Amino acid sequence: MPRASLAILVIDENRIRASIIEAGLREAGHDNVALVHDVTGIARRIAEINPDVIVIDLENPNRDMLENMFQLSRAVKRPIAMFVDRSDQASIEAAVEAGVSAYVVDGLKQERVKPILDMAISRFNAFARLARELEEARSELADRKLVERAKGILMKSRGMTEEAAYALLRKTAMNQNRKIAEIAQSLVTAAGLLEPGDDA
Repeated sequence: MPRASLAILVIDENRIRASIIEAGLREAGHDNVALVHDVTGIARRIAEINPDVIVIDLENPNRDMLENMFQLSRAVKRPIAMFVDRSDQASIEAAVEAGVSAYVVDGLKQERVKPILDMAISRFNAFARLARELEEARSELADRKLVERAKGILMKSRGMTEEAAYALLRKTAMNQNRKIAEIAQSLVTAAGLLEPGDDA
């Protein structure tokens, strides 16, 4: 069920700056804003608040602080806009690698908060869609490899042609109301167990 307004979590140890972000968000029509000023136990707080978007503002982050935030962004699977006062190329690359949707150096101004947030959300959605498509393609490829191995096992053990082996897999899958890849997996596993030696 879609929410009427986005739940936004602002993480900032500096209370004055956090209130500037909050004001910018409220001005842009976002009323559901939570502020967190202490990053200890932040993963638990995120789980409790369950925000749609996270805004992280770090004044002058050291490497450890950035690394912690990047680990967080990998884990939470939500759009994250991160503001830092200054940065280097390595940190920017690490932010991209970690899936931070918007990494903004030198520039937290109230009027910039909304467009950056919008960009973070659309980037996150595009990235999530690509990741999903990639996962589906990988899964399809893995399934195909399994089916190829299962066909090979049947061809070798039963002296079948490739077409006959595939037809048998397909028929078994239909009879058991399962996917061909599942039948193939069972066959490959069983064949591994039956192989002599301990290298199965």
